[in-house]
Amino acid sequence: MRGVEQGVSFDRRELGVILSLYGRMVAAGEWRDYGISCLRHSAVFSVFRRTAEHPLYRIEKHPALRSRQGMYAVIGMDGQILKRGHDLAQVLKVLERKMLRVIEND
Repeated sequence: MRGVEQGVSFDRRELGVILSLYGRMVAAGEWRDYGISCLRHSAVFSVFRRTAEHPLYRIEKHPALRSRQGMYAVIGMDGQILKRGHDLAQVLKVLERKMLRVIEND
């Protein structure tokens, strides 16, 4: 008999890094809602501008890719991988640069 398989999830440190960025983006008026999915092979933090739409960005964790190109990725609305790597904070910098551009245009 096979045991119950656990899904992949973000740990407390990872969530702290993600929610710190999320809070800054909410304060800037860019993001309004989020969702977290813990799937069999990955964990996904989806960011929304409005609740009932497709996510603007997905922050994904794929532990199986740890030894290859890195287990963290930021994926855009169109499915394009914006950044991938081993360090979550470094991967999220691609979104922080987008926030700086939004503020500079004002």
